[in-house]
Amino acid sequence: MNSSDALPADTFSIRSPYGKRAIGLAVAAAVGGFLFGFDSSVVNGAVESIQSDFALNDFVTGLVVAVALLGCAAGAMLAGSLADRWGRLKVMWLGAILFFVNSVGAALAFSVWDLALWRVVGGLGIGIASVIAPAYIAEVAPRQIRGGLASLQQLAITLGIFTALLSDYWLEDIAGGADNVLWLGLEAWRWMFLVGVFPAAVYGVLSFTLPESPRYLIAKGRSDEARKIYSRLVPEVDLDKTMNELIAAIETDQKNANVSLRGKAFGLQPIVWIGIILSVFQQFVGINVIFYYSTSLWNSVGLTNAPLISVVTSVTNVLVTLVAIFLVDRVGRKPILLTGSVIMAISLGAMALSFAFAEGSGDDLSLPGVWAPIAIVAANLFVVGFGASWGPLVWVLLGEIFPNRIRAKALGVAAGAQWLANFTITMTFPAMSTWSLPFTYGMYAMFAALSFFFVLLRIPETKGMELEQSETLFARKRKD
Repeated sequence: MNSSDALPADTFSIRSPYGKRAIGLAVAAAVGGFLFGFDSSVVNGAVESIQSDFALNDFVTGLVVAVALLGCAAGAMLAGSLADRWGRLKVMWLGAILFFVNSVGAALAFSVWDLALWRVVGGLGIGIASVIAPAYIAEVAPRQIRGGLASLQQLAITLGIFTALLSDYWLEDIAGGADNVLWLGLEAWRWMFLVGVFPAAVYGVLSFTLPESPRYLIAKGRSDEARKIYSRLVPEVDLDKTMNELIAAIETDQKNANVSLRGKAFGLQPIVWIGIILSVFQQFVGINVIFYYSTSLWNSVGLTNAPLISVVTSVTNVLVTLVAIFLVDRVGRKPILLTGSVIMAISLGAMALSFAFAEGSGDDLSLPGVWAPIAIVAANLFVVGFGASWGPLVWVLLGEIFPNRIRAKALGVAAGAQWLANFTITMTFPAMSTWSLPFTYGMYAMFAALSFFFVLLRIPETKGMELEQSETLFARKRKD
């Protein structure tokens, strides 16, 4: 560590040549996160039109909204094996193609069943992107700024959500309604999906311009290529040390372990379970309820122009993610996660309490008196708490905690679990909210509280550590 410690303090600042190059690569890779967020929310503006145009009942409508998440889970689980076999960049390209095809297919859908098929295809692409982006960023980022760069994945997700909601609002506004024909004989809701071809094309082009992950190249015996890439990311004085440590770590992994994720902890290695649990907690606090079903929430508290309010909420999400990026390499991962868990538990608890005083039911639900503003403040406080902590930092940790030999595959399993958890929350919220909103938000509050204790007891601090050091820290944690 001596040579690294002797480097000038600003060697890896965002203004340094090394910092700028690393940031450029991370931003490009994070476009996959943009697709992730865009696909998650673009259906928000189209769902009512889809339901009316295809004469769907509530169950089938919910299925069309959520079915893409099953494709995401499958894509995430496949991504690791494909990335280890083909390399990170070829898999990025595959994800871009799948999302491009989904955008066109969904826009031209002639029935609910082919629409569902195209959404599954897009889900496969998004699942792939959700794994490759954090893996690639973690593998090219210098340790001094890795947390901030890994957080770009979540920033890109929030920007994707914002762009989807904004484009939905804009298209609906200029057409005078999502059901109205806009251009080329296509209704506005179809153009909402078609907009996705642009970020998909950008992601595909970038996959041909980025350098391959140096860690992947070394694992494939292509050390000269890896050194050439690292020479632009690591100062000359630190280059030999970086290469030698990484080669030694990879050789040790290859000699002492196979690439299986299997272990003694319920069939998986304990570190894989840690990644799965982090991913599940990130979704089980109910964050996507705010972005998938926000219109119903705002209507219930007596607010008008719900689509615009949803856009404002997404802007809040972006801004607080920037706060997380600023703090993650200064404060550390663990304190931010713990603080976020507390904020989410309190705000979700306040929402549960507010809806306990709701009057009416279904579309006629309303909150009397002071409970309406309390619910609004609590919902936005929840977005702040999540966006500044669990949103970005789970992706940071998923890029850090897995050993190199299983990183891509383990990330795939963890991301797959995240998509399945997302699907579960998305599918169950309509029925659960009809039965009892206080119970529903109370359950999310309970998961937020449990996430606090999981981080407190099971997650060590990884700020400023090389990836290989982070892995060792988690290994020691399991032996205690």
